[in-house]
Amino acid sequence: MKILVLDTIHGGAALAEALKRAGHAVDMVDVYRGREGIPAGEVARRRYDLVTAPVHLDPAYPLLSAAPRRITHHEAVRMILAGKRPARMIEITGARGKTTTATALASVLPGPGILHTSMGTVRYPEGVTLWKRSITPASVLPAAEEAARIGGWLVAEESLGVTGAGDLAILTSTGDYPCAAGKRRALAEKIRSMSGCADVLVPPGTDLPGACAADTIAAVTGTLCRYHWGKIKGSFENPLLALPGYKTPLQMAASAACLLGADPAALAAFAPLEGRMAVARRDGKVIVDNANSGTCRETAVAAAAYARALAGGGPLVLVIGTEGQTICEGFPADEVKWAIDEIRPDRVVLVGDYPEIEGIPAGDLAEGAGIAEEIANDGGAVVLAVKTWR
Repeated sequence: MKILVLDTIHGGAALAEALKRAGHAVDMVDVYRGREGIPAGEVARRRYDLVTAPVHLDPAYPLLSAAPRRITHHEAVRMILAGKRPARMIEITGARGKTTTATALASVLPGPGILHTSMGTVRYPEGVTLWKRSITPASVLPAAEEAARIGGWLVAEESLGVTGAGDLAILTSTGDYPCAAGKRRALAEKIRSMSGCADVLVPPGTDLPGACAADTIAAVTGTLCRYHWGKIKGSFENPLLALPGYKTPLQMAASAACLLGADPAALAAFAPLEGRMAVARRDGKVIVDNANSGTCRETAVAAAAYARALAGGGPLVLVIGTEGQTICEGFPADEVKWAIDEIRPDRVVLVGDYPEIEGIPAGDLAEGAGIAEEIANDGGAVVLAVKTWR
């Protein structure tokens, strides 16, 4: 086929190369910068059988009508993987909790496998990091290829939906935000992408026709999770279950493991991940690191409450904001201000462009963390609540 790929900077260039390797004639247009591929004006002089674009592209973008058939980047990846996907493939999407759910699930799956998340692509059981790339649909392709090569499973974190190529699709959160120039809703797009999936797992209490809610398999009380699915029955305790940022992801991972025929009892030993309520103690200060791609006002407030509990109510320095501009839903100024007003920290360090908010400016997360640790008092706490790819 003659295919037009729109958007080169969100995995489009990699997608175009994969389509070429599959035998298609491919052009691509850099819709945001105009640096790569062919000029938009050249498209009108060519004919295409198919155009593929990311979910977040403005649906009014003129070149979307350049071919009689239009698909998303997610759907293009599914097309490429047809007949070549790993023996077992699990796809995970959602506004929050994707990385934690994916990592927890991978930790209890037997045999070799590949875990692909925003923290990196890791080969199991060795725990060797192979590379670190984005979680755009196209980034699933090399991870799937490696999983197939080793004869193992693939657990893949994906942004704004799933490809539908997998055995199980997991929605970790019903959090929503506008996308595609404000003309679409992210949650609706994620649910739409799951419409053709064989099995779908959704968060506790979520009613989605044809899907399985996690609380029908695993139930959490305090720090105890009980699970029952078919012949798999048991429980595990983990203090992380008391934290909002871990309760649902661990419950989701336990439920997914049961659906896949694996006992999740080993989640009792699951430890905090970097940037996800990870705790460190340095020079008499407690540092709670909750800077990740899912950071929002609610997670910032939860991290601050956790830090105060650990520090015994000492002074708190909050590092908050956005590192980089490629996070899908961002961390808007009004949300940052809401979090600051709710937390009432003793000092604020701001990462990103927030001229209307009072605080000490920092160029990035590392600089902000350094400033915070310098100005924090002994016996106090530092909270890192910066939205960033980790």
